[in-house]
Amino acid sequence: MRTEKDFLGTIEIPNDALYGIHSLRARQNFQNDTKFSINWYQAMGIVKHACYQTYKKFKKNAQDSKLRDYKPFIDDKIIDALIKASQEISNGKHFEHFIVPAIQGGAGTSINMNINEIIANVALLHLGQKPGEYHIIDPIEHANIYQSTNDTVATALRIAIIFLLHELENAINQTRFSLEQLENKYRDALRPAYTQMQEAVPTTFGKMFSAYSDALSRDWWRVSKCFERIKVVNLGGGAIGTGLSVPRFFIMEVVNELKRLTNLPVARGENLIDATQNFDSFVEIHATLKAHAVNMEKIASDLRILSSDVGKKLITLPAVQAGSSIMPGKVNPVINEFVISIAHQIYANDVLISNLCGQGLLELNPYVPLIGHAILQSLSLLNSANRSLTKLCLQHLTVNEEWSLELLYKSPTITTALVPYIGYHKATELALLMKKENLTIIEANEKTLTIASEKLKKILSPHSLIQLGYSLKDISL
Repeated sequence: MRTEKDFLGTIEIPNDALYGIHSLRARQNFQNDTKFSINWYQAMGIVKHACYQTYKKFKKNAQDSKLRDYKPFIDDKIIDALIKASQEISNGKHFEHFIVPAIQGGAGTSINMNINEIIANVALLHLGQKPGEYHIIDPIEHANIYQSTNDTVATALRIAIIFLLHELENAINQTRFSLEQLENKYRDALRPAYTQMQEAVPTTFGKMFSAYSDALSRDWWRVSKCFERIKVVNLGGGAIGTGLSVPRFFIMEVVNELKRLTNLPVARGENLIDATQNFDSFVEIHATLKAHAVNMEKIASDLRILSSDVGKKLITLPAVQAGSSIMPGKVNPVINEFVISIAHQIYANDVLISNLCGQGLLELNPYVPLIGHAILQSLSLLNSANRSLTKLCLQHLTVNEEWSLELLYKSPTITTALVPYIGYHKATELALLMKKENLTIIEANEKTLTIASEKLKKILSPHSLIQLGYSLKDISL
């Protein structure tokens, strides 16, 4: 064991631990096991890397000898070791030493210090030293040079969000592609539509899948606009965005360095005080995620009910796992239920994010850890929902075409298609006969001779039933 100290006292730390006293205190204070996002962890490594690279440039360009004498620059070997350590974190290494839970107090200070301690101790190992030898590399003096929790943690959160938004864009497109394939495959497969859970006018499965695809097209467009909202960062702003105790060179260059490292269109906020304290952009972005969750729930819910044994079972969902521990052969729509569950978690996160973003006080929002956790969770869950729905549901879904057509022809609502030709009252008589004697529209028409059979056949064709409205020419045929 090694002994570490801060102004509160001392704590014993395992010799091989890459975390330190600040991380352990946080772990002891915030007693929960909510896992911190590895995406945010990796983004912290990228942000730290940008800070160290900028420090090297600042040191190289420094000309003021008085400044050099007043505060000696960090040795290049130490900076290079810090850079190497930060790169390892950006690659996800040493995550097991990040012991601070996602739900915490302190505006993210514990996140920043856990990262600083890991970086300092990894850098020490690279220099052939032991963890905890902070007289050589210090978690604050060196690993946190020209940084604040309030600019590094929030910036890293935005970087993590951007990466996950890119994933979500691709995931939504994959779901759309699967829906477009279903639309093309079942373009003319007729079925009854349903309004208020009751049979309505005819439609096709192609139309149904096209509506889902268009909804996801809007989702993709809204997600693509999120990058503009999230790209503004406050890195270099220090504690509240004034840049106090941070070199002006560092403030002006560090975001450019971050942009170079990530190849992302990040930009330094014109008003760093605003960028530090106001989180309305997170609320706006999550509203987009909520809208996508709504569409995903609608799709999953529709497919679930259309495949239900309680209903008409117009589609068959793929069997992906046994559905019961007591009922042999039972299969449940678990993928759809998974997607619906995710949607409701996103709704809950939306309320939480809105409330906590509104709880920002004066120059800082102290709830950034939970805000960030909820946003990143929503993004990860929506990526999972799209992948699962696409690969385990849509790609293997089949439509029961013959049964759907038979059901449509037996539905009295199909007589709506005849109203332009025979009028509402005659169509009603036909519908009532169908219902009374359980006849198809063709069988009922054969009994009543209401309309010529060839004309009825043309009216009941997929083209005629799903075209947008009718013309006088159609009626004259």
